[in-house]
Parts: sequence; C-alpha cells; structure tokens
Amino acid sequence: MHLRYDRNGMTLVDLRPLTLGEILDRTFTLFRRHFVLWIGITAIPQLIALAFQLLRTFAVGPGTAAVTSLTLILVSLAVFLIAYVASLFAQGATFFAVGDLYLSRPVSVANCLRRAWSEIGTVFAVGLLNGLAILAGAIALIIPGIYIGCRLIVSVPAALIEQRGPSEALGRSWRLTKDNAGRAFVMVLLYLVIVFAAVMIVQAPFMIAIAFSKGNYAMLQLWTVLMQVGNALVNIVVSPILLIATSIFYFDLRVRKEAFDLQFMMDPTSERMTPPGAGSVPSILP
Repeated sequence: MHLRYDRNGMTLVDLRPLTLGEILDRTFTLFRRHFVLWIGITAIPQLIALAFQLLRTFAVGPGTAAVTSLTLILVSLAVFLIAYVASLFAQGATFFAVGDLYLSRPVSVANCLRRAWSEIGTVFAVGLLNGLAILAGAIALIIPGIYIGCRLIVSVPAALIEQRGPSEALGRSWRLTKDNAGRAFVMVLLYLVIVFAAVMIVQAPFMIAIAFSKGNYAMLQLWTVLMQVGNALVNIVVSPILLIATSIFYFDLRVRKEAFDLQFMMDPTSERMTPPGAGSVPSILP
C-alpha cells in the first residue's frame, strides 16, 4: 500500500503509475480512512432528495386530493431532477475531497460542499453532455455506449480540478483514457456489483413485506417509505466508492501520460492543475 499519513493525519500519496489492483486498494483505503468525510459529503444531498421522495409518497394515495396523471408526471419529474442535482452535488464535493487528499491539502465537508455548489452549473453541464454522448452511442448499439461512458469517466474531475469548460472536459477525458477504457469498465462493473448486492440486501425484506400488504394501503405506504429510506442509506454509504476510484484513476492517468508528479512537486500550491500547453482539446468523436 502506498498511502502514508503525517502526524496530523493528512494523506501523503506517492504519485506514480498504479495497477488496477492498486487503484482499487487505494480506493478502499481512502474510503475506510476518511469514512466520516464521505458520509458527511453524500448525506446532505441524499437526504434532501429523500425528503422530496417521501413527500411524493405521502402526497399520492387514498385520502389525498385527486391527482391527475399530468400532475403525477410533473411531480415525479421534479423529484427526479432534485435527486439528480443532489447526486451531482455529492459528486463534485467528493472529487474535490479526493483531489485535496491527493495534493496533501486540508479537507473538510463544509469546504468541499461549498466548492461543489459554486461549480454545480459546470458539473450539471458535463453530466448532461456525458449522458447525451453515451445515449448517442447506445442508440446505435449498446457496446459503443458503454465504451463512450468508459472513455468519458474522468470528465467531471477534469472539469473541476483543471477548471475546464464542459465540452473541453469531455475531450480531455477522451484523450486521457485512450487505451485505458478496459480498466474503467472493470471499475464500474465492480461498483455495480457492490450496489446491486447492497440494494438487494436492503430491498428484499421490504419487497416481501409489500407483497403481503396488498389491499392495506397504510402498511403498503409504510413499507414503501422504509424501503426508500433504506435505499437512501445505501446511496450515502456506497456511492462514494466509484467517485473515489474515478478520482484516483484520473490522477493515475495524468501521472502516466503527463508526469503529473513532477508538475505537482514543482508547483504544489497551484490551484489550476492544467498541464502546460494544454489548450484546445480534440473532439471526443472518433
């Protein structure tokens, strides 16, 4: 393991090329070592999203005012957008936290959330362009969509850490991940397995309870609410794993391709970690 800590508990990372196993090892080490930090970052956005989900659950059902199909669709869309923005908020804060840990800077939940909020527009735009690019690939065939997703996996850290615009961040990710899409795919696949297992463990008892509560709306609503709370807790605990891995992967790519460790040692106080001469970035389309 190549994570060390000084007497103040700050991370000392040796910036060198890592194998996939070392990236995963470093991911789970950071996850365990700074568990409270990750929970603090993801809890607030997830709890906000959960509050609106619960509001929708209690607002619809027997005894409530008549709800039209259009109203239900609009409420569901609003809940989805709130949950999506909350997720982006947590993503940005997590990437900032990992970046600070990697660069041996002081890190706190409040500071990371504040910085993420100031960049929420950039993160939203990057996420939107990323989704459209993946969708375009998936429309043709599923595999191109997966490949594009793997090539664009470090778009958000590139935008935040290097202070790039949305389209430039996508191109930056496409260039960095050249010949490394396979490693990104394994990281995402492992994360999906963890999420699936965690969700099934949490959801299974409530789904069984819901199945036995048909005809009793009060109990059905209770089990639904408890399942939503359980899913939120899973997201709070598990979602940082992929974000931490993605951040470490981003730094690893820069160390491999741009000798980022040498740049950092020459100017460790720089806020903008953009490689010299990195101007316009080529289109992500092959």
